Amino acid sequence: MVAIASNKVDTKALFELLGSVCDPEIPVLTLQDLGVLRDISVAGDEIIVTVTPTYAGCPALEVMSADIRTALTEAGFQQVTVKQQLSPAWTTDWMSASGREKLRAYGIAPPATTTCGPQSDRIECPQCGCDEIKVISEFGSTACKALYRCQDCLEPFDYFKCI
Repeated sequence: MVAIASNKVDTKALFELLGSVCDPEIPVLTLQDLGVLRDISVAGDEIIVTVTPTYAGCPALEVMSADIRTALTEAGFQQVTVKQQLSPAWTTDWMSASGREKLRAYGIAPPATTTCGPQSDRIECPQCGCDEIKVISEFGSTACKALYRCQDCLEPFDYFKCI
């Protein structure tokens, strides 16, 4: 069990523990990398984890919640509640720098900037780094991605949309 000397649960240690829980849609990212893990609090014996999904109705939220419960239960916590917080809405600004690099290494172009703005942002092919790209579809394999093709290496790739 994660605890400090006074037998109070250490929420920082809980964040570290949950740092290993992966996103079910993009398994190279943890929930912390993605920025959906918003808060952890303790009420008596209950651990309350607050998450903000990437968008309302995200189909992966149930799997994320189950994975959070499993990680905490396996660490010895019996009472775990996962709450959904929709406001403020999730933004790609919450993604970690490490998460952005993991996306690129996985073959998904990360959001072009850390502050979402006009689509004048430079999107680069995650395979070759070229910025000569073409939109194939504004809708990719998930709602938060679009499909592009590099005009240099001709490889198609997902772009994680700046939200």
